[in-house]
Amino acid sequence: MEKYSAMAQLDDTDLKILRELQRSSRISNSELARRINLSQPATHARLKRLETFNIIRQHVSLLDREQLGLDLVCFMQVRLQAHSEKALARFEETVRSLPAVLECHYLTGEFDYLLKTVFRNRQELEHFDRRILSPLPHVVQVLTSVVLSEIKSTTELPLPGDSA
Repeated sequence: MEKYSAMAQLDDTDLKILRELQRSSRISNSELARRINLSQPATHARLKRLETFNIIRQHVSLLDREQLGLDLVCFMQVRLQAHSEKALARFEETVRSLPAVLECHYLTGEFDYLLKTVFRNRQELEHFDRRILSPLPHVVQVLTSVVLSEIKSTTELPLPGDSA
């Protein structure tokens, strides 16, 4: 899939579309057109172009984890013993399949991976740590931090022209 070669190819109208969609992906084309002051066909064409170039990857619904009983958020730092391409790929493939893992990041520094995980309670966390994550091949250390309160959580990316 072809990518935009530079942010310069996104004009002010594109940025307005992206801002509106980050706030609500369910907005109708007619309402989006009204908000950005553009015709419906032109808005639709721009939206399709942004999707074609994968600037907009997908449209999702964000669920309230607490309403679903997922009250325990943890960050888990994982250190592997082996760092071969095969060991890393195997770990990453396994982690992608685990529903409790919301995010996985490959890091520099003391630990190799940072996982953002979610559980219903301490028992689920303990099961995940003792029976699923720690026994994985090459895992030698897991350091878990439990989130006490969430200060900020957003999916909205800062766009050119947004204030810091």
